[in-house]
Amino acid sequence: MYRGFGVPRLALIEDLTAQPVPAGLNIYVEFDPASQWYNASFTITAGWIRSGGVGSYNVYNHTPGDARSKLKRLGLDVETLEREEKLRIIDWYTFQLGQKSKEKYAFESLKVADQSIITRKMLTDTGSLFPGTGYRLGPDVLRIDDDDLVMLRFNDEKSFIDYWRLREIPVAAETQSSSIYSLPKGVYSESLYKNLETSADGIIDFKIDEEGGEVRSLMRIRSMQSVSFDSRWHRLKIGDNFEVTLEK
Repeated sequence: MYRGFGVPRLALIEDLTAQPVPAGLNIYVEFDPASQWYNASFTITAGWIRSGGVGSYNVYNHTPGDARSKLKRLGLDVETLEREEKLRIIDWYTFQLGQKSKEKYAFESLKVADQSIITRKMLTDTGSLFPGTGYRLGPDVLRIDDDDLVMLRFNDEKSFIDYWRLREIPVAAETQSSSIYSLPKGVYSESLYKNLETSADGIIDFKIDEEGGEVRSLMRIRSMQSVSFDSRWHRLKIGDNFEVTLEK
C-alpha cells in the first residue's frame, strides 16, 4: 500500500528516495551516539504530522518533557496535537528511574516477557493497550523510537532478538503502520545488529566524520525495499531550531 502524494511524508528519508516509501515498513536507523539522529528523529516526526499523519514518539533514553520541547522548537503546537491524538509521546523512560509516569501513554516494564503479552494483545484487540484513550494504529501512523537498545539493560540479547522479530516487527505489516527503530552503533555485539538487520525493510545510517579539523554530520540510506534510493553519504545541516535538513 503506497501513501498518496505528499501525505503523510517521511522527511529526510524521502528526500533520498525516488518514490514515496510504502506504508507498513520497519526501518532501522543505526547511529553514532554523537550523530544528529536524535534531532533528526524530531524533524521526521514533525514532517510526518505536518503532512497529515499521526506521530507516536517513543522516549526510551530521554524525558517526555525533552521530546515536547524539541517538537515545540520545530514550531508544533504540541498541546493541541496531543489533545487531538495527532501526536503521542509514549513514555518508556520514567519507569527506569523507579518512578510512576504521569503520562497518558506509558509503560512500566521493559522486560520482553511483559512486552510480548502487551504487543500480542494490541494486535488482537486494538485499543486495549491503553484503555479509554484514542490510541490506534493504521497507515497514517508513524512510530519512531529514540533508542531501542535501552531494552537490553533489562533483557539478554537472545530474548531481545526473539521478541523483536516475532512480536515488534509484525506490528507494521499487520496494521499497515510504519515504524522507525533506532540502534546506537558499537554498543552491543555485531551479531545483535546482523540479526536485527535481517528483519528490516530499510536501513539508514547516521554518523559523524572529521575532515580537516571539521566535524561533519552525515546520513545515508544503506538499503530500502520497494523504492529506488540514493545510497551516497549526505551532509546534514542543523538549523537554529535544531531542524535537520540535507545540505545542498
